[in-house]
Amino acid sequence: MKIQLPGILLAAVLGFAAIFLSAYTPSFLNSYLLALLVGILLAPQVNKLPQLDAGISLSSAKMLEWSVVLLAFSMDYKAIGAIGAADFVVIIIVVLLVLLATYYLSKVLSCPGKTGWLVGFGTAICGSSAIAALAPKIKSEKEDVAISLAAVNLLGSVGMILLPLLFQFFPLAEKQMAFLIGASLHAVGNVAGAGFSVSEEVGQLALVYKMARVALLSPALLFMVWLNARKTEGQTFQFQLPWYLIAFLLISIMVSLFPLPEALINTSEFIGKIMLTIAMAAIGLKVHVLRLLKAGQRGLVFALLVFVLQMSLLWFL
Repeated sequence: MKIQLPGILLAAVLGFAAIFLSAYTPSFLNSYLLALLVGILLAPQVNKLPQLDAGISLSSAKMLEWSVVLLAFSMDYKAIGAIGAADFVVIIIVVLLVLLATYYLSKVLSCPGKTGWLVGFGTAICGSSAIAALAPKIKSEKEDVAISLAAVNLLGSVGMILLPLLFQFFPLAEKQMAFLIGASLHAVGNVAGAGFSVSEEVGQLALVYKMARVALLSPALLFMVWLNARKTEGQTFQFQLPWYLIAFLLISIMVSLFPLPEALINTSEFIGKIMLTIAMAAIGLKVHVLRLLKAGQRGLVFALLVFVLQMSLLWFL
């Protein structure tokens, strides 16, 4: 633990600094992205200090897993029933098609490493949290995680601004606007920002649609792990959920069946945000900048392509 402590402390300090500074930065520069960027900037110097490696690696892996567990406290399956079976089926179909497109396009377009997989999964489900859930299961490089997080956060923020503007010129029914926002934008914060900027009703319903996507996290993860096993020569698929997804399912079921104190839910969400931010800082500290810059452009183009595909499917289905 003594060997790991210096690296853990560094990641924690950067994570808390990012949370504090994010209150004074533009909305697109949230605490996750800010922590990632600060970590990347410091990485060349930190990489010269091998005594920090163990703690930074531990922070990037375990903090990601625990942030996924704490996400479950905001999941209420009863609320998802309010959107209706037809809309939920459409969301399932779109998520499946986006994941399949991710699998094939990442090969056709030669997206570097596992960047395409992470970008597609984050786009289909819930942004940074989905990337955090998938990354350990497909043995992603730190650069892959960094590129996918940056691309997904950037496009989610752009979408959060553009969709409400488009609805000003091309108004739709409240349910349609909520559906397009909740079923397309990457992070919960993006959905809330876009939805509530249209109206209170659109914001609340958009969040329910978003929760329907988050509810697909576990089956979508298993599907991607199965695809990865097929893709990797000599690897066999084992139907085994990682511990953090088992915890996610159990907690989300408990939250849906038994009302929990609001203070507990808010506290778990707050701690989850802190853990994910620290993990982002740790990931940034392990990134090699030159490799990141070389691969980043293709990752961003891939992210845009997947996002446009998802929006097109939602519009025409």
